[in-house]
Amino acid sequence: MPHWSDHYLSASRSYDEMHLEDGSVRVPYEKVNDYIKKFNAGAFREKEKIAGDLFLNRGITFTVYSEKEGIERIFPFDIIPRIITSSEWAIIEQGIRQRLKALNCFLKDIYHDQQILNDGIIPATLIASCPHYNRDIYGIHVPHDIYVHISGIDLIRDTNGTFYVLEDNLRTPSGVSYMLENREITKRIFPDLLSGNKVKSISDYPILLHKVLADVAPHNISNPTIVLLTPGIYNSAYYEHTFLAKYMGIELVEGRDLVVKNDHVYMKSTSGLKQVDVIYRRVDDDFLDPLIFRPDSTLGVAGLTSVYRKGNVSIANAIGNGVADDKAVYNYVPQMIRYYLNEEPVLQNVPTYSMENEEERAYTLSNITRMVIKKTNESGGYGLMMGDKATDAEIADITAAVTESPRNFIAQPIISLSTAPCFIDGQLQARHVDLRPYALCGPQGIEIVPGGLTRVALRAGSKVVNSSQGGGSKDTWVLSEE
Repeated sequence: MPHWSDHYLSASRSYDEMHLEDGSVRVPYEKVNDYIKKFNAGAFREKEKIAGDLFLNRGITFTVYSEKEGIERIFPFDIIPRIITSSEWAIIEQGIRQRLKALNCFLKDIYHDQQILNDGIIPATLIASCPHYNRDIYGIHVPHDIYVHISGIDLIRDTNGTFYVLEDNLRTPSGVSYMLENREITKRIFPDLLSGNKVKSISDYPILLHKVLADVAPHNISNPTIVLLTPGIYNSAYYEHTFLAKYMGIELVEGRDLVVKNDHVYMKSTSGLKQVDVIYRRVDDDFLDPLIFRPDSTLGVAGLTSVYRKGNVSIANAIGNGVADDKAVYNYVPQMIRYYLNEEPVLQNVPTYSMENEEERAYTLSNITRMVIKKTNESGGYGLMMGDKATDAEIADITAAVTESPRNFIAQPIISLSTAPCFIDGQLQARHVDLRPYALCGPQGIEIVPGGLTRVALRAGSKVVNSSQGGGSKDTWVLSEE
């Protein structure tokens, strides 16, 4: 009798994480496949229900801004893990380390000597037109020359199974709490399967994050006071802010809890003011200091930039990092690697067309149904148009917008992201996935926990994996052996 999982089919022309083209199971997935074969679909429905209840009871949520009601949602979780082999992970790790070294060099250079512009590697006009290039912090020296303390580099696989970098998230990347919670839920529903696959642990992340933050404290303070600055309960990642503060044992504060006095930042407490040495901020630059950025912001701290300039507080990530994850600047990261490190990139960019380049713009608009158009300064899946799904009206609108403001857009060929089996409606179904590993940069080097957040486009055929656009996630297993 056929098993309920026998009907699994991956999307055509996509690399499937679990199955080879002939339908056989890839070696790393054999134990998972054998496990699935032992149970009927009802048993997996029960595990799915247990996982859902655990997410609900633990309050693992995110917020969708576009909804007018019920904006707080349980983060969708698919119970079937995604597996990455140790050799695949070695390449990912090497590539991310290389990329972050170059991006840190770029940020130091661009806020000091600007040699990369003087040498014509990156057009000066591109940087000058970047809304996230912050002239107010030009010349500020940051501890240990580290600008990117926390990053989430988005990766995808093409049809051949090769990993490509899709985006660099260097401002306030989110999702790491879901990576950790996904593992905890998996331990509860698949304890024997997890241990039997020799999956590498990711549980050290909060400890590593705390160490990085402590190590970048100004003036080499041995026991610094570290706080996590959140915009508050209405932020989409507020759950994550509370999670990380709790697991690091630091205070979760809002702007109103901090005050600047005598060139230092202090936290208000019941016992008086306490000096703050390091701020892990989850507030965007524009809202961080109303004296420098948006004067109407109540999320930040008046005078914070002045304290930062004097070196009396460290801020992670550094102010102004957005210039390095502008989607138009992303196109130049391979050149940065060659320029600063004299190395060839380990991980390749997705081919990207600049809309400011007349030829590339003309090519894009002539082939728009095979392109994804992205706004250069949007994230979370906003400002994105998939040419193969767009209506004629949407194509006309985006064409007009690109023509009017080419600097605000890039284009990339639509890549058929890899698929992974997901348990949906009592069946194994193929859904497109990406991967966001999290890296931490400190004075002792770069740490990357073995795993990441595998995001899932839960709608059949969709390639948009963002949670704000209906995406979910699954646990990511990096194996310690082949």
